[in-house]
Amino acid sequence: MRLIAFIASNGLPALGLRTGSQVVNLTEVGLPSTLDALLKHPDGLSAVKDAAARATQHLALAELKLLPPLQNPSKAFAIGLNYVDHASESNFEPPKHPVLFQRFPSSWVAHGEPLVRPRVSTQFDYEAELVAIIGKAGRYIAKEDALAHVAGYAIFNEGSIRDYQFRSGQWLWGKNFDRSGGFGPEFVTADELPTGASGLQLTCRLNGEVLQSANTRDMIFDVATLVAACSEGMELQPGDMIITGTPSGVGLARTPQIWLKPGDVCEVEIEGIGILQNPVIDEVWA
Repeated sequence: MRLIAFIASNGLPALGLRTGSQVVNLTEVGLPSTLDALLKHPDGLSAVKDAAARATQHLALAELKLLPPLQNPSKAFAIGLNYVDHASESNFEPPKHPVLFQRFPSSWVAHGEPLVRPRVSTQFDYEAELVAIIGKAGRYIAKEDALAHVAGYAIFNEGSIRDYQFRSGQWLWGKNFDRSGGFGPEFVTADELPTGASGLQLTCRLNGEVLQSANTRDMIFDVATLVAACSEGMELQPGDMIITGTPSGVGLARTPQIWLKPGDVCEVEIEGIGILQNPVIDEVWA
């Protein structure tokens, strides 16, 4: 199944099931208005097909204002240096354990919404990444059981303000500028993809030029390993997300360096999931 978060005609958030170019409004027949709430409900995903059969609102996808797939996850883990080639181009040794930091919901926007280059920096970089979304709570999850806790997947462009990222040994500052990342366009349930979303082509294009091209099988720590590792520190909850890391080709590591600028259009495509597209604008701050 492919679920879309959007703004309904009443101006409120709604959740829909996408079939081709149409979206069935699930919220109008009693399902929650957000994926966050749906995943927390014991019968959430299993109720979708029945709700879709009862729904009367069939909306044109092209006419909808989309929202990010999740509105307010309790935890949004981001994983650094999770591809050997990216660790190498960043002058780091491949990590022996997952490198974790946090992203906050204020730092991302939906598909089609502009990424904002902040006025304090021009070093605005792109990072194409797969997102794993938790559907079943758990703590100390064994790797062999971990994928049973994953409800599905989405796409992330982990926009990074590089000079702020490297002002200290902690990356959080440069990874959380307001509206600097893209998240979407939809949530794809795990049963529609290969096990662990492995073997999927991942591509980033800037103004049509391919700058990143890799495969999710090349991650140092696969989805199951990341779920198990994250659960060692805290109990994972439905709606938590793991942004699984980017491959080589980022703007920071290029000669000359490539930075996102106003007027650019950045696309992240993951095979079987879709295309996340965002224009870039400059920050306007009164």
